[in-house]
Parts: sequence; C-alpha cells; structure tokens
Amino acid sequence: MKDFDISEAAKALAPSGLLRATINVGNPILARRAEAQDGVAGVSVDLARTLAARLGVPLELVVFDAAGKAVTAVEEGRAEIGFFARDPGRAGLIAFTAPYVLIEGCYLVRQNSPIATMADVDVAEHTLVVGKGSAYDLYLTREIRKATIERSATSPTVVQHFLDTGADVAAGVRQQLEQDAERFEGLRLLPGRFMVIEQAMGVARTHGPLAESFLTAFVEGMKSDGLVADFLKVNGVDAVSVAPLTTSVGVMGD
Repeated sequence: MKDFDISEAAKALAPSGLLRATINVGNPILARRAEAQDGVAGVSVDLARTLAARLGVPLELVVFDAAGKAVTAVEEGRAEIGFFARDPGRAGLIAFTAPYVLIEGCYLVRQNSPIATMADVDVAEHTLVVGKGSAYDLYLTREIRKATIERSATSPTVVQHFLDTGADVAAGVRQQLEQDAERFEGLRLLPGRFMVIEQAMGVARTHGPLAESFLTAFVEGMKSDGLVADFLKVNGVDAVSVAPLTTSVGVMGD
C-alpha cells in the first residue's frame, strides 16, 4: 500500500474542511447514547475521532437511530463517511472498506416455539421481524422465500415489535438479541447464525478514488495496530471478532 499525502487525503475526504461522520446508535455493538463528548460513545465514535485526527480536520458526528438513515445521509451528501455493514444493495453510491469487525446475525423465538433450527424459519405460515433498512433486512429480503417479513422502525425495537404482534421469529445481531432475551422472559436464541455481518466504513463515491483508498488503508491500519481491538475492549464489547487484515498497510501520517 502506497504512502499518502495527508493534506490531499483531507481535501478528498473532507473538502469543506469538516469531516461529518454518521453514527448509528441503533447498533449497540458500535455506538450508544452516553454522557460523553457529543452525547455518544462506542467503537465507531472512536474510529471517527481517530480518522479526523489523522486528517487534521474537525469532526462532526451526525447521529441516527437506524442504519438505513445513516446510509441515506452519506448517499445524499449530508455526511462524508459512515459505519455500515457491507452489502451489495448499498454499494451503488457508497464505497466500502474491508470490514473492521465481524458480527453474527441470529434468530430469536419464544421458549415454547416449535422452531428449533435455522431451517425451520423459512416456512409460509411464519412471520419474521427485522429492523428496517438494516444489513440483515437487506440480506433476508433476498434470501427468505416463504416466510413473511415485517419491519420494525429500528433494530433495537425488533424484539418489542415481535412480542407485540405475535410474530414467530425476531432477527438481529447476536448481542442485541441476547440483551433482549435477558430483559424479557420466555425467549431463546436459535443455535447458529444465518449470516456474518461485515461491519465496515464507507464513503460516498463522489469523493473519488483517493478518499476510497485512504479510508481503506486507515481501516487496515486500525486493525494492524490493534486499535480496533482496543476500542472494543474499552467500550466493553465482546463476542465479536476483529476482521482479518486484507491488505498491506501504508504510512498513515501523524
């Protein structure tokens, strides 16, 4: 990976002199509301601050409660970068880096449900609840053939929607479903996972190839230097894995 001219990279990624980064607090693995600077904290917040410092530009965090809203903000030019799951449905206007963490997508059912395995889910009489615009919504919309898909407003409201409507299955990231299973009685996760969510950074393609290549090298450097692992630890996030390196790492500057 080549070295970068930091001033040129800053012009490409933050042409106005301000780097605006979307933060999705609908995914508690990556970000959450907090009594902290900017009112949010998490792995994606730490990565955004590190990137802005590397570029030598001020940072503005644009906070949303759902992934779909964050994606749209970058697509429409209301933010320069964001933290999203890689998905072909989002790749038309957004260039993704390689993933920095891998997250499991899982199913949750009631304790007395006859659904026992992943293979039992996609049945005509079943209703499956997903978070609108989430990575697993996009994936399951392509993959589910027989079951009916309902969409809750955000990922954190999936289980409440599932309970309120009497749906058969709730889909989401493992950590969120585990928290909800502890919060509500009579629920269990199905064994296994239906997908691995590749969580990456993304930049609007209008920023050009320099912005894309610099952001890719930044993510690889964060993994290589152990900073992604450190950010996960500091924020108390476990049961997720740092994604493997995919490229050599260039000099990222001070």
